[in-house]
Amino acid sequence: MRAISDEGAQLGVITLEDALAHAERVGLDLVEVSPTANPPVCKIMDYGKFRYKQSKKIHDAKKSQTVIHVKEIRLRPKTEEHDVQVKLKHIKKFLDQHNKVKISMMFRGREIAFTDIGRRIMEDIRSRLAEDCIVDQEPRLEGRHMVMIVSPKK
Repeated sequence: MRAISDEGAQLGVITLEDALAHAERVGLDLVEVSPTANPPVCKIMDYGKFRYKQSKKIHDAKKSQTVIHVKEIRLRPKTEEHDVQVKLKHIKKFLDQHNKVKISMMFRGREIAFTDIGRRIMEDIRSRLAEDCIVDQEPRLEGRHMVMIVSPKK
């Protein structure tokens, strides 16, 4: 096997017993770094310290990650203008928090015959949000729901 010392210097291709003896002399562990290489590569290191540093790297990577949630706003074709304005305020708040927003227009009973009214309301919402967001999915009828997805501008 190819061995690497704790300082990073090459010890060359040596037997397993010699590498273990060298690691014991230094008071560290012999860790197989690359088992698929020919010959396999082992490094002399403090394994506990190595695992600790790896867990810290993973923790820091998770900390710097941003999670995007999809918030949903529900409307109906009979929703009054003031209520639409309140819903728009909520949508803008969600976009400011860097979340995507799914805007759903629900059609109940015979309302499904008036999808043009729902589409008009969706287009109005889209025009009011033009400077705040990017439309990911155009208003599309899925069963009894018309759905539009918007995301914040970068």
